[in-house]
Amino acid sequence: MNSKWIPVTSADGGQFDAYVSYPPTGHGPGLIIIQEIFGVNEHIRAVADQYAADGFLAIAPDIFWRDAKRIELKYDAEGFKQGLDLMGGLNIPLVAGDLRSTVEAVKRLDGCTGRVGSVGFCMGGMLSFVAAARAGVDTAVCYYGGGIDKQLDLAKAIRCPILLHFAEEDSYIPSASVKQITRALAGHPAARIITHPGVDHGFNCWRRPAWNQNTAARARGQTLVHLAESLG
Repeated sequence: MNSKWIPVTSADGGQFDAYVSYPPTGHGPGLIIIQEIFGVNEHIRAVADQYAADGFLAIAPDIFWRDAKRIELKYDAEGFKQGLDLMGGLNIPLVAGDLRSTVEAVKRLDGCTGRVGSVGFCMGGMLSFVAAARAGVDTAVCYYGGGIDKQLDLAKAIRCPILLHFAEEDSYIPSASVKQITRALAGHPAARIITHPGVDHGFNCWRRPAWNQNTAARARGQTLVHLAESLG
C-alpha cells in the first residue's frame, strides 16, 4: 500500500502523528480509523490499508500521543493493562478535538473527495460515537464500543448515519448497556445496531483469540454498505 505518517496540529496547539493509507486510485472519501487501546499498531495499520484497498483515503490518528507518543502494545496481559491505564487517562473533550483536527487534516490531503467517515474498534468504537457528535464526520461505525453507555448525553447531537456492531457474548459490554444505547438512539432516523450472535468482544481483530472470521467478514460487508450509502 501507498502509506505514510503525517503530522496533525491539535486544537490546543500540540502536534500528533496519523498513519495515512491511500487508495489504489489515489483518491476517495476520507475515513478515520480509530484504534483500540493497543495503539496505532500493526493491526490497526493493516485495517487502514484494508479500507484503503476498498477505495477510502484512510487515516489512523495516534490517540494516546499526549501520554505515550506512537505507542504500540501487544495483545497480552501487560499490553492490556497498559492500554487500559492510558485509556483511563484520556480527556474525552480533548480527544474529540483531535478527531475534528484529523477530519480537517484528511480533507486537506490531495485525493480526499470531501466527505469523511469514522470506523472505530473497542475504545475506538466509543470514540467513533464521540466523533459522530463532536468531530464533524459524515457517518460513523462503532465496533463493540466500550464506554458508549457513558457518553449517551451526546446521542442527541448525532445527526449523521451511525452503525454500531456488538457481540452477543461480549465479556466487557453487558447486554444491559447495549439496551441502554439502543434506547438512547431510538429516535435517530439513520441509526442501526447489530448484535452478532455467538461471538465475544474483539471478533474483528485477527490478532486476538476472539477473532471470528465469519462474523468479521459479515460485519465488514455491513460496514462497507453503510459507508458506501452514506459517503457515496
